[in-house]
Amino acid sequence: MTAPIVTLTTDFGTRDPWVGIMKGVILGIAPTARLVDLSHDIAAQDILEGALCLEAAAPFFPRDTIHLAVVDPGVGSARRAIAVRAGGQYYVGPDNGLLSLAFAQAPALMAAVELTAAEYRLSSLSRTFHGRDLFAPAAAHLAAGVALERFGRAVADPVRLVLPVPQREGDHVRGEVLAVDRFGNLVTSLRGEDLSGLVSSALVVEIGEVRLGAPLSAYADAPPGGLGAIMGSTGRLEIFARDGSAHAMLGRGRGAPVVLRRV
Repeated sequence: MTAPIVTLTTDFGTRDPWVGIMKGVILGIAPTARLVDLSHDIAAQDILEGALCLEAAAPFFPRDTIHLAVVDPGVGSARRAIAVRAGGQYYVGPDNGLLSLAFAQAPALMAAVELTAAEYRLSSLSRTFHGRDLFAPAAAHLAAGVALERFGRAVADPVRLVLPVPQREGDHVRGEVLAVDRFGNLVTSLRGEDLSGLVSSALVVEIGEVRLGAPLSAYADAPPGGLGAIMGSTGRLEIFARDGSAHAMLGRGRGAPVVLRRV
């Protein structure tokens, strides 16, 4: 059998031992697992940033991959812990919307359970580190072949993040910035389909009072130090600064309005 793949996404960083501890738990249960770090630099407690990370990465992994994600400001509270099967892959983490953008890509094929079975967690469940005590063991047992249904009762209503829906108004479409990546690019809610019916060569992108040209084909097509827009690798429109940071230049971040306009 092919060795199972378990990806890890957290806001833990790598200075402290928490990610390594989770890996140790996984390997103690599923020693043949292949562990892939997606990111441990999600901004602290930023559920949306973590969800966007998973959404971007999951489609590029093989069937039966297990995506373990922990961005969990509600750790120790009444929030549920869940595992989800969707699109032939698995997702394990807190039921706070973190997993939802990824599993929503295959909603018709979804099954979800609450992680309540005591035999698939560590013997002592701490109040502050469910990544170690609950989520890592569940991911590992999935990797070892335990059926999803054995982890607990079915969940019909996992929490789903609701992203702002682009609004078409005549000759323009309104969206907003969802995230700022490490290069200072502004990742927006606007997707390729939002250009449907608009001639790309006759488009401008506006953010606040700043008007950019039509979306470019490459970052290098912007003048040195200049701003531009591009359809990024995740399928979302990005606003960038060549050799710089659009976030720093514009002083704009999450929630800033962005408009695609036909001219």
